[in-house]
Amino acid sequence: MLSTISSWIISIAGIICLSVIIELILPNGQMNRYIKGIFSFIIILVIIMPIPKLLNLKIDLSNVFNTEDITLQEDYLYQLNLNKIMALKEETEEDITYTGYNNVTVSINADIFASNIEIKSISVDISHIGITEKAPHTNIVDIRYDIVKVVQNHIKIEEGKIYFDE
Repeated sequence: MLSTISSWIISIAGIICLSVIIELILPNGQMNRYIKGIFSFIIILVIIMPIPKLLNLKIDLSNVFNTEDITLQEDYLYQLNLNKIMALKEETEEDITYTGYNNVTVSINADIFASNIEIKSISVDISHIGITEKAPHTNIVDIRYDIVKVVQNHIKIEEGKIYFDE
């Protein structure tokens, strides 16, 4: 009991000394007032913290901060991730069209129920591809290479996870 009281007094003295040192270092002004207020609050907390222990009170804060009722809203997460995937798909297809390849469809295979979207693979349908004058290549190998680079600019994925449907 005596050691508890002495450590409590040392804690109070230590926080007061720290607040005095900080007050001397900080210039006068608005920030100094906020820091004084914060240290005053900390001093009050240090003073009242051992009171429940001294009075043999057991305070259960689990009722105050009840985390059991927090559930992941799967519908919201599903819709949010679906919107992200659809936006990625549309941006990628637009960029492929801008590169000079029309009628290319991108399909993204991902786990949209996860809190962080994990893209597993991407399927690119080039069976109805239209090559415009703007296209840098007409060779199918070079076209695939161009499309892979466009896809990787929008979606961080390994080249081996991009599949083509012809």
